[in-house]
Amino acid sequence: MNNYIKIIATLLLSNITFAQYSVTGKITDNEGEPIFGATISYAKKNTSKMGGTITQDDGTFSFELTETGSYQIEVSYIGMKKINVQQSFNQLKNYDLGALKLHENVEQLQSVEVTGRLRTDYNSDYSFSATKVAIKNKELPQAITSVTKELIADRLAFQLPDAVKTVSNVTVTGLYNHYNIRGITQADDGQMLNGMRTRQYYFLQPITSHLERVEVIKGPSSVTFSSADPGGTVNMVTKKPLTEKRSSVGFTTGSFGTLRATADFTGPLNDSKTLLYRFNAAFQEADSFRDVVKNNAILISPSFSYIPNKNTSVNVEMIYNDAVGNLDRGQPIFGAINGEYDLNSTPITMNVGASSDHYKTKEVIFMANLNHKFTENLGFNAQFMKQTWDEDLAEHRVDGTAVDIDGTVITTLARLRYDERQQFWETDNFSTYFTYDIKKGNVTNKLLVGYDATRWERKIGAGFLRARRYLTVNGGQSNYDASNPDNFQQMVVDGVTMPVPAVPHFNLEDPFNGARNTASYNLAQLSIPANLNTSNGFYIQNQFKVGKFSALVNLRYESFKDIFDYKGDEQEFKNTAIVPRFGLTYEVTSNISTYATYLEGFQPHTNTVSLSPTAEGFFWSTSPSRFDPLESSLTEVGAKGEFMNGKLFANLAIFTITQKNILLGDTYDLDNLTTRGEQRSSGFEMDISGYVTPNFNLTASYGFADAEIVEDAIEEFIGEPIGGAPKHTANFWGRYDFVNENLNGIGIGFGAQYVDERFTWYNPTYDTDRLLLPSYAVFDAAIYFKPNNTGIQLTLKLNNLFDKTYWLGGLNPSRLGPGAPRNVLLNATYNF
Repeated sequence: MNNYIKIIATLLLSNITFAQYSVTGKITDNEGEPIFGATISYAKKNTSKMGGTITQDDGTFSFELTETGSYQIEVSYIGMKKINVQQSFNQLKNYDLGALKLHENVEQLQSVEVTGRLRTDYNSDYSFSATKVAIKNKELPQAITSVTKELIADRLAFQLPDAVKTVSNVTVTGLYNHYNIRGITQADDGQMLNGMRTRQYYFLQPITSHLERVEVIKGPSSVTFSSADPGGTVNMVTKKPLTEKRSSVGFTTGSFGTLRATADFTGPLNDSKTLLYRFNAAFQEADSFRDVVKNNAILISPSFSYIPNKNTSVNVEMIYNDAVGNLDRGQPIFGAINGEYDLNSTPITMNVGASSDHYKTKEVIFMANLNHKFTENLGFNAQFMKQTWDEDLAEHRVDGTAVDIDGTVITTLARLRYDERQQFWETDNFSTYFTYDIKKGNVTNKLLVGYDATRWERKIGAGFLRARRYLTVNGGQSNYDASNPDNFQQMVVDGVTMPVPAVPHFNLEDPFNGARNTASYNLAQLSIPANLNTSNGFYIQNQFKVGKFSALVNLRYESFKDIFDYKGDEQEFKNTAIVPRFGLTYEVTSNISTYATYLEGFQPHTNTVSLSPTAEGFFWSTSPSRFDPLESSLTEVGAKGEFMNGKLFANLAIFTITQKNILLGDTYDLDNLTTRGEQRSSGFEMDISGYVTPNFNLTASYGFADAEIVEDAIEEFIGEPIGGAPKHTANFWGRYDFVNENLNGIGIGFGAQYVDERFTWYNPTYDTDRLLLPSYAVFDAAIYFKPNNTGIQLTLKLNNLFDKTYWLGGLNPSRLGPGAPRNVLLNATYNF
């Protein structure tokens, strides 16, 4: 009998243990309006029992429990403060938690960026770099688009060009660091980092794992930065320490031998949270779809913030970036046949480099920032950056088309050149300014007075070994002169007599990419003179607001000095400019504003700052600073809006950019260059980003830019499109996470990019070989799996879904930048 009682008791307890009961409730905002899509997660104390759900259209939620006990319930929604509820469910009955209110999370803007961003969506609603101080994007009378770390992570955009391609009117012009922004191709090879200018070529693009966001500030920005491209500026903002502990590690593998690992740790170092830290590290080992091209890198970036009180803050950080790969100059194609090029005459994988080539760069950056408020109205900021950058290059590259003894082009042979180059750069940036805020009634006034200085030095010791062109009978190297064939060494190949090249030709029909005996080349030794470029800027800025009107007024005085052959036979050139900005914003409603702005840009020609088609001939010969500097202007009107409680942001802009004093002519015939060039780009653009629903995040853009040559040394080029400038661009990326119980934790991503046809960059002004690249549309897709309350996310991403053959851009027909064929990436990230 006792045994039967025990069995019955056991069965009863079993029924109790596995019995279910429901927990219901409703989530509303502060005004009692229901919130759809709020996330409800629960976890039983001291167990691994956990789960979650989201609210319905009317704000209600319900979930089932099978065990009694004490639970922690967390309610979260984008733009709202999280709430945590401790609840004991000790009886097997249904529970109603009633109405739970979420309050808007108003993110307080810092006066400077010393702590990280807590938002976790595709929106960044403020910028420091555009005005030197924190300002809401909707109050800024200028278009600025931010690509957040969340968008970068969802798209597995591990390098900078992948990050910025969702921005309107932004396209890459080839395989490395030049961007066409609003129809104007950037001539500057450095990048902006936390609003300060770096100096390096970035042929191996920066890893994005340490970036909080990438800002594209449209139009000239010389009122804010020292020298800036007229189309726009790409500014990388690094991750800063957070006041809460967060840790993340990630691993990625995929096509083209890709292996990546990342780590990101942050949090307070003391109980009072006055000392914060962040540590980012990344490792990449990757080949390419391009022949004999690698891109390996190690990045380490620690940072610390000290915030002893609300009036004082200090941030220091360092970036160590060691990259080893190949400088990919692009795909060469057959020479023009009957005046026409065939893009498919060679495969997109073709590269003329050798397996023995290499490109090694080592970069170290140190940054420090001090901010102090003397009073409630008076503040002070100082920022310093030092960068060192070393380059070690060995490369084979196309030097032109091969010819026979009569000077006739041999379309299937590429003439090569070989270079070994070393450079050593040191860059210093210093910026300091005072701010003074006044507020009386409905009138606010923010005054800023500042000074900044930059110093770029290419140090003594730079130089290269080079073999190029054809060998003369006396052992020299020269362009071939068909009128004097006896001055050149000759050879016969397959019955064709031709001059002997300094570097053996590359056969486009029978390519060879193995190691090459460069010791047999007749290498000429050339030095690259040291260069020093300095700038000093004094500026005043005033942002004042009266009712619904606000105005932003800037005036900057800038002086540049360029010293060619520094510490040698010095040549010194100076330039000065006064650069204005005037902007007006009108608040139509609390969520929508309109604006108009006029600003100017100023950029001296210097081979210590920019390397463009016009400056190549100056690389070691002299300084282009003797010519009038590039001058630009922007007129822009637009509208900005925030919708759905700030979850969705939209920007519409209509613009006209003019750039003049462009160097024209043969870049190696320095005496015949002129500055008669002028370009103009007019168009409009629209960017939208944010949450449509809590489980649907997107970014979309469209851009139109009619960019043409207004003045040129060659009359027939007037009215022609600017090289590298597509008229139409469109982008989309969206992520949708399923809320269906059976698909909980699964999400999908989909993206598309369209780029209109455009000429190669060096064409037509700088190169008589006209080549029009076709338009393209490329689609990407991703699948996400994120089990509830595990901190783990798996991402499978397919790039170029339909295996489209396309070209990102190109400098000229022998240096085309093909896009990657279909490829796959698999990522695992663990946040804890």
